[in-house]
Amino acid sequence: MSGVLLGLTFGLGLACIWWSFWPRAQRPVGRVRRSLLTRLADEIVLAGIRGLRPGVLLAGSLIIALVVLLAGLAVTKVPAVSLAFALMAGYAPVAVVRGRARRRRSQLRELWPDVVDHVASAVRAGLALPEALVQLADRGPVELRESFQGFADDYRSSGRFSEALDRLKLRLADPVADRLIEALRIAREVGGSDLGRVLRALSSFLREDARSRAELEARQSWTVNAARLAMAAPWVVLLLMATRGSALLAYRQPSGVLVLLVGAGLSALAYRLMVRLGRLPNEQRVLR
Repeated sequence: MSGVLLGLTFGLGLACIWWSFWPRAQRPVGRVRRSLLTRLADEIVLAGIRGLRPGVLLAGSLIIALVVLLAGLAVTKVPAVSLAFALMAGYAPVAVVRGRARRRRSQLRELWPDVVDHVASAVRAGLALPEALVQLADRGPVELRESFQGFADDYRSSGRFSEALDRLKLRLADPVADRLIEALRIAREVGGSDLGRVLRALSSFLREDARSRAELEARQSWTVNAARLAMAAPWVVLLLMATRGSALLAYRQPSGVLVLLVGAGLSALAYRLMVRLGRLPNEQRVLR
């Protein structure tokens, strides 16, 4: 018995020595993994839709898909075609929210340099950081006054600058706002005389980035529009065919269902590739 125990101990020791030669790679500490619901929540906030939760949006999309599926079955009597249009209808609310968030992100990209300039001017005039943000509720860009008014109410009610900043980040859900807020938080907690220079450098960088993105988006917008048109064209033809019941009889057969599935897969793949190649990547929120 002692020999078996000694052998097991010796084997475990050798296994530990062998395992030490293969250390596990450490994951980046600052890497933030966002789930689908988290990204969707940020897009809902950025789109300016108040009181809507990601779960409610997905549930509404599912209900719309079911309604379109039942209506399609009642009209066309072809399950494959009805399911295809039901999936499109179910994705439509999410697409609308993402489109609004994308447009608002582009709009805010033009406004953030003015916000940074307002804060820098207020700090240069001798205002405290909380008051510099509070005055944006009256003097800042119109599109952002509501969010900064919420910050002013939170700060005046609690007097806690850090917690008011956290709630402001939740209201804005924007990576540029995250950088500005964290810079102000550090300046508030640590102090220093370089805040004005940091804000001026940030304002200059944001203006150059917005100018470059505007030029690139103007040149590449035709690619995205062509992708949308190329994907929508065959489905519009299929929708017109649905008005004639005899034209959809082929899609009741297994071969017709296969053609429909292959066409849907190729259309989705081609659209994603063209959009990925033609659209500039969005900045991620790494300072949540």
